[in-house]
Amino acid sequence: MLMLADVHLGKAQSFRRLGVPVPGGSGAETLRRLSGLVEALDLREVVCLGDLLHSRHAHEAAPAALLRDWRARHTDLTVTLVRGNHDDRAGDPPADLGFRSVDEPWRLGPFALCHHPQPVPGAYALAGHLHPCVSLGGRAHDRLRLPCFQFGAEVGVLPAFGAFTGMHPVRRQPGDRLYVIADEAVVALPGG
Repeated sequence: MLMLADVHLGKAQSFRRLGVPVPGGSGAETLRRLSGLVEALDLREVVCLGDLLHSRHAHEAAPAALLRDWRARHTDLTVTLVRGNHDDRAGDPPADLGFRSVDEPWRLGPFALCHHPQPVPGAYALAGHLHPCVSLGGRAHDRLRLPCFQFGAEVGVLPAFGAFTGMHPVRRQPGDRLYVIADEAVVALPGG
């Protein structure tokens, strides 16, 4: 099983509808990366911890076709969406794609799968929503922002998976473990 968060399909489409000239291709890049993981890891199930779709514009022809084509290549894959705030506005994926959509928290063994980071009694919560990142390097013009995983005592937050999502710096709490994504590697940051 692969868990990911914050895909935000259709976000570029939404921005263009608002008159913001953003480059195309982010949805295709995101789904290409996801297909690579599905194939390389021989996955049977993918769980999206919210915000699979960015807005109702994700149901328009171009972004909807990307998702349909992706699903056609992975028909045997079980896909579950734990609804996030953007999914609430966008609506569930079309029923004929065979995605299961559930509300948070969705209990799975010792885990509570959520979109919004929140403690859940009797479970370790895994969530998205925050698009966590860390800044590494020296002065402001020499700093590099990289997405990261943030694992606290009760809640773990996954980085945004989508290619066009933005990132927000983490506020590391005592005991938090951070794992930064750099190229093809996930590296533990010291401290915590």
